[in-house]
Amino acid sequence: MSSETKLRSRPVDRRALGAAAGLSILLGGMTLYPLAAGPSLAEQRAEYAAMYAQDFELPASLAVTAAESSAALTRDAFGSTPGPETFIAGGTNHDWAKLVLLYAGWPISDNNVTVITRWMRQENYVDAWWTRNNPLNIGMGGFASYSSLQESARVVAKALTTSGGYREIAAAFAASADPAVTENAIWASPWAGGHYAWGAHWHYSDVEVVTAPAGAWGR
Repeated sequence: MSSETKLRSRPVDRRALGAAAGLSILLGGMTLYPLAAGPSLAEQRAEYAAMYAQDFELPASLAVTAAESSAALTRDAFGSTPGPETFIAGGTNHDWAKLVLLYAGWPISDNNVTVITRWMRQENYVDAWWTRNNPLNIGMGGFASYSSLQESARVVAKALTTSGGYREIAAAFAASADPAVTENAIWASPWAGGHYAWGAHWHYSDVEVVTAPAGAWGR
């Protein structure tokens, strides 16, 4: 087959040629370049801030002088309440008194600690205040024994905060009342059958600090 015959067998799409020619006419003389990258997000923010910047004028009554701005700040004081571990580690009769107050949720104040340590002295000798791990002789007519001083502190705190017979004692401790007020509440309560002779057998001198054996604390 001749080349002439081959050309005739493949008709040309005149519409396609016409469209291509039209596009060439429209784009004639124009140079095409790739699209440029747009501004970054940071650049857009900067441009927006520059276009819509606002000024704020502080009233003279609220203005701060240079001396005031350089003055030292005063911060409120703060503190923390020791946990049971602190008193157990201390291991003294005064620590046990504080442990009772802590478990009962009462202030660990000088007034309250003074009363409990005097009370402990009325129940046991100071040099052996940990006898039966029961410094206030609570339970079984005063002869109960506990596994540790920590356990007896919990027992005393629970008894004083839940028994109606000790309501006045609890109220005095909660208020960190003067020792005389709290001690009168103890004498009037059913804690001791003899009511401590209504104070005649009570001792008011300071109670010395005595450390119990580590075993009494379960350590």
